[in-house]
Amino acid sequence: MAITPRTIKEQEQRRLLPPEAAVAPAEQREREAGAAAAEKSVIEEERIFREGVVSIKDLISPAAMEVNPRFIKLGERFASTLFVISYPRYISIGWFAPIINLSVALDISMFFYPVKSHIILKQLRKKAGALEAQLLSDREKGAPRDPVRETALRDIEKLRDDLTQGTEHFFQFGLYVTVYADTKEELGRLTEDIESLFGSRLVYSKKVLYQAEQGFNSTLPMGNDELMIGFNMNSSPIAASFPFISSELTSDDGVLYGINRHNNSLILFDRFSLQNANTVVFATSGAGKSYAIKLEVLRSMMLGTDVLVIDPEREYKHLADAVGGTYINISLSSESKINPFDLPRPIGEQRTSDIIRASVITLKGLLRLMLGSLTHQEDSIIDRALLETYAKKDITSESDLAKIEPPIMQDLQDVLEGMEGAADLALRLKKYTQGTFSGLFNSPTNVDVNNQLVVFSVRDLEDELRPIAIYTIVTYIWNVVRSKLKKRLLIIDEAWWLMQNEDSAKFIYALVKRCRKYYLGVTNITQDVNDFLLSPYGHAIVNNSALQLLMRQSPAAIDLVQQTFLLTEGEKYLLLECGVGEGIFFAGEKHAAIKVVASYSEDQLITSDPRQLLEIEEAKREFEQQLPNQEPAAEPAAP
Repeated sequence: MAITPRTIKEQEQRRLLPPEAAVAPAEQREREAGAAAAEKSVIEEERIFREGVVSIKDLISPAAMEVNPRFIKLGERFASTLFVISYPRYISIGWFAPIINLSVALDISMFFYPVKSHIILKQLRKKAGALEAQLLSDREKGAPRDPVRETALRDIEKLRDDLTQGTEHFFQFGLYVTVYADTKEELGRLTEDIESLFGSRLVYSKKVLYQAEQGFNSTLPMGNDELMIGFNMNSSPIAASFPFISSELTSDDGVLYGINRHNNSLILFDRFSLQNANTVVFATSGAGKSYAIKLEVLRSMMLGTDVLVIDPEREYKHLADAVGGTYINISLSSESKINPFDLPRPIGEQRTSDIIRASVITLKGLLRLMLGSLTHQEDSIIDRALLETYAKKDITSESDLAKIEPPIMQDLQDVLEGMEGAADLALRLKKYTQGTFSGLFNSPTNVDVNNQLVVFSVRDLEDELRPIAIYTIVTYIWNVVRSKLKKRLLIIDEAWWLMQNEDSAKFIYALVKRCRKYYLGVTNITQDVNDFLLSPYGHAIVNNSALQLLMRQSPAAIDLVQQTFLLTEGEKYLLLECGVGEGIFFAGEKHAAIKVVASYSEDQLITSDPRQLLEIEEAKREFEQQLPNQEPAAEPAAP
C-alpha cells in the first residue's frame, strides 16, 4: 500500500482517539450515508402524507378555471368584473345601495390609496392659477363668462380650504364589482343591468378586457389590487360610496316596531302610509311572532286605531283584560253567537242589491266549507235557496237594511226542504241546525264589537269547525268594517287554517285586495309557511301586503321563503340562526334586520311565555293574600 500524507494523518488521528472511538473511516461514511438516506425517506413520506391532506384551498377552489378576454369560467359558473372610471360632480349618500341590494351574487372591492396633502395642495394651486389666468384673459378680451371654469375654480378653492384645515383628506379610490352567473347570456344581462344602474347615477363603468383574471383576483378577500384603476377623490364622496349601509325605516309618525340591528336606529313606521296597510308574518313556533304583533296592537291602540283579533290559542286574553277590551269566546256551548246571514249597512251610493248579491256569494263559500264539495246542480240550488231565504224575511233590493231582521241557518234549512232536488242538501245541513253543531251558526248575532279592542277566541272549537268559524268571524268583521268607515286593524292568527280550503283562501285574498278602501289593514300570521305559500292564493296575499315580517324559519321551509321574498344567502342564514324576537322587516322596497323590544310594562301585558304568565298569576295571588282584611266598622252604640 502506498503511503500518502492523508494516510499518515489518519493513522495519527487513530492513535489520538480512545480504542472504542477508533472506527474505520469507511464504516463512518456508511453510517452517515444511511442516516442521510433515512432522513430523505422521512421527507418523502412527509411529502406524500401532505399531498393526501385536504386543506381549505382544496375545499373552496373550483374544479377548473378557464380564462377568457372578458370573463373567466370557474367550474360551471361564469364571472366578469366591472371597474368604475368616472364619477359626477355631486354624489348622494347611499347611491351604491341599489347595486348592493340586488338579489344576485356580487363581490365588491374598494381600494383606498391615501395621497399626502402637500402634494395635492401643490397641484391644486397650479390648477387654480391656470383657471384664474384663463378667466382673467377672457374678461380682458370681452368674451362671455365660462360657468364651467368658474364652478371648477370654486370647487378647487373649497377643496384647498378643507385640505388645509384637515376636514378632508385625499385618496386614489378604486371600485370593482365581480358578477357571477350560470350562463354567458345571464352574465351579459347582469353586467348590463349593473352598468345601467351605475349610469343612472352618472357613474361610468367598464368591463374588463384581457384582464378578467386580474379583475377576479382584485375582488377576492385577499386585498390584492391587480387592476390598479383609481379615481382622485376626497373623503366626503368616498364616504357616500361606503357599501355597508342599512335601510332607514324611521319616520315622524307611526308605531315603533323594533330596533334596526345593523345601525341601532328605530324602526318607526306607519303602515297606513303605504299603498296598503296589510301585513304577513311568517315564523316558527316560539320565534316571537305573536309577541311582536301584540306589541304592535298595544302601540296602535295608543294612536287611536281599533283592533279586531281572531285568536286560536287564547293568547290575547291577558292583553284584552288589561286594556279593557272585549273578549268573545266562540264555541258550541258559548252564549256568544254570530249569524252568517248578517248584512252590512250601505255606505254612500252602494246599492242594496249589490250587498245582497255579495252576501250570497260569501255564504256559498261558507256552505262549501260546511257541506263539502258541491256539484254544479247543487251550487245552483244553493244560490236560489239563499236568495229565497232573504226574501222570506222581506229582504230585497228595495229593503232598508237598517231595519231588517236577518234570517238564520234554520230558515235556509226550511227553504231547502221545500225545494225540488234539495233533499240531500237539507239532510247534510241538519247537522248545523238540529244536530251536533247546531249551537254555532243557528242564532241571531248577539256580540258587541263597540270597543277599541275586540278578540274572538276559537280555542274551544274542534279542528273540524275552526276553519268554518274563522271564515264566519272574518265575514262578520268585514260587514262591520263596511258599515262604518274607521281606522282599523284585523289580526288573523294562524291564517293557514283558512288557506287549506280554496273558498276561504279566495275570500281572504279578496279581503286583502279590497280592505284599503275601507281604512282597514289585515295582518295574516302563520307558522306553517308551506301550507300558506303553496296555496294558489298565498303568493297573491303576500304580494298585496306592503309590510312583511320574517322571523326564525325552519330548515324545511327556508328555501320556499327565500324564493318568495328574494332573500340573499346572508338573509337566509340570518333567518335560520336569529334569536327570539329577531328577523327581517320589509316595508315596501326597504327592509332591515329587526329586533323587537318592549318595555317592562308592555312585556307584562303581551307575554306568551307560560312560565312568565304563571309567575304573574302567582304574584297576583300573593298580593291579594297580603291585602288586610277590612271588616266593616262597628256602628256606634245607641245612647
